[in-house]
Amino acid sequence: MNDAVLELVSVCKHFPTRGIASRGKVVHAMDDVSFTLGRGESLALVGESGSGKTTTASVITRIYEKTSGSLTIDGEELRPFRDREDALRHRKKVQMIFQDPFGSLNPTHTIREILERPFLIHKLASGKDELEGRLVEILEQVGLTPAEDYLRRYPHELSGGQRQRVNIARTFAVEPRIVLADEPTSMLDVSIRMGIMNMMLGLKETRGVSYLYITHDLAGARYMCSRIAVMYAGMIMEIGPTDEVIARAGHPYVELLKEASPSPESGFSRRKMPARGEIPSLIDPPAGCRFHPRCPKATAECSRAVPAMRDLGGGHFARCIRAG
Repeated sequence: MNDAVLELVSVCKHFPTRGIASRGKVVHAMDDVSFTLGRGESLALVGESGSGKTTTASVITRIYEKTSGSLTIDGEELRPFRDREDALRHRKKVQMIFQDPFGSLNPTHTIREILERPFLIHKLASGKDELEGRLVEILEQVGLTPAEDYLRRYPHELSGGQRQRVNIARTFAVEPRIVLADEPTSMLDVSIRMGIMNMMLGLKETRGVSYLYITHDLAGARYMCSRIAVMYAGMIMEIGPTDEVIARAGHPYVELLKEASPSPESGFSRRKMPARGEIPSLIDPPAGCRFHPRCPKATAECSRAVPAMRDLGGGHFARCIRAG
C-alpha cells in the first residue's frame, strides 16, 4: 500500500517466562505479524481473548518493544527512543483508546486536569485563553455539552459512556495520525455503543486519522472498518476487505467466529460449532497451523509447517492450505 501510514512486516513479540518449569522459554504473543494501515483507513483486528490483539497495539504504541521484525510509520522505521523528545513525538503521532472507561481516568483529578495534561505536555496551547478554548472545543466534538459543566466534574460523576467520551477527547487532543482503539465500546451499555461508534467515525472523517480497531465482534468490525485482519494465537490468519472476508472466509477460524456472532434474524437456534478446545499455550504453540488442533477440517499436512499466506485476490489473503 503506497499511502500506508503504518506498516508491520514479520513483527514478533516474545515475553520471557518465569518459573522453574518454563525456565528458558518464551510466550509467543506475536509471530510473523504483517499488515499495513492506510491514511484515513479503518482496519479491524479481530480475534478471541488471548489472540495477541492488545499486544499488537502495545507494540505499535511502544508500550512494549518488538522482539524482531520491522515497524514503520510514515515510511520511517521505528528505532529505540534516543531521548524524551523522541518518545513524545511518537506518542503524539500514535494514541490509544483503552477499553476500560472506569480505570483509565484518574479519579482524583477533574476532567479539566485530565484534559489539560496532553496540551501542556506536548505544548499545544500558548496561553490560558487558548488552552481554555481548546478544552471546550474538544469536549464539544465528543458530544459533552455544555463543556464548562463537564470540566469541573470528577470521573465518578459521569456515566460510563461519558467517561469513554472523555477518554476519546484526551486521545484526539494531541491530533494523532494513528488511533488504536482497544475494544472501546465493549464495557458500555448496548444502548449507547452505537452513539460512541458514530462519534468515532465522525472524528475519523473530520480529523483524517487512521484507526486500528481492536474487537472480538465481527458485527462491530463490519460497521467501523473497510478491512479486517483476523488474529489467532499470535498470528494473522486472514486479512482482506471486510465484506469479502465475512462473506467468503478462507480460514476455518473465521468461520468459527462467524458462528459465534449474534444473528437475530436466524432466531435463537444456531448450529453447533464444530471446533473443539481452546486457544493453545503460547509457550509451546502447536507445530504447523496454530488452529489445527481445534480445526474440524485439519489434515496431517496442517501440523507439519506453518502455512504461508495465500492470495485469494482483491487484497484477500488467508493462512490455510485449503484456502482458495
